[in-house]
Amino acid sequence: MTSLLDLAPVIPVVVIEDVETAVPMARALVSGGLPVIEVTLRTTVALEAIGRIAAEVPGAVVGAGTVRTGADVEASIKAGASFLVSPGATPSLVDAMLASGTPFLAGAATASEVMALAERGLKELKFFPAEAAGGMPYLKSLAGPLPDVRFCPTGGIRPDTAADYLALPNVGCVGGTWLTPADALAAGDWARVEALAAEAAALR
Repeated sequence: MTSLLDLAPVIPVVVIEDVETAVPMARALVSGGLPVIEVTLRTTVALEAIGRIAAEVPGAVVGAGTVRTGADVEASIKAGASFLVSPGATPSLVDAMLASGTPFLAGAATASEVMALAERGLKELKFFPAEAAGGMPYLKSLAGPLPDVRFCPTGGIRPDTAADYLALPNVGCVGGTWLTPADALAAGDWARVEALAAEAAALR
């Protein structure tokens, strides 16, 4: 399978409050050129939304974000998630994600966390919270001693900074919440979502 980091320059990080918006939103993102969609497990309808996107949107690669426990891993895969993303990485969570056989991006924010995950054989990670944890200067610093680890920075990245992140040698893609503004979802403005996706897809 192609690496998650190489499927698209930007992974939309989506919070879905109304499950009826899931499918049209995903169709707009895919049409705009962003097939990889991370639905965060922050709402009661998230798992249902993942299932609907997986079943009804050809071309979408939908995954679960904010995965924190082994139970989250199990529920996400059962719902239809084809990848998992966690904000951090405890040993038991990493065990559960590895055992699942499902591709995942474990979250790390420090050199020690990155090294601990690399010891487990994990060389593609989520860098979170990117801006708060040091942003581009921090990632540049990690590239020297840890050149074999690649990241998907997420957290505080904006359209005007995404290209600079993507230019770093150890960044494969970025995660962003700006692709699906809450007001656009509420209004059903799928043309706007598709346009934002197209702009992001053109970053690489």
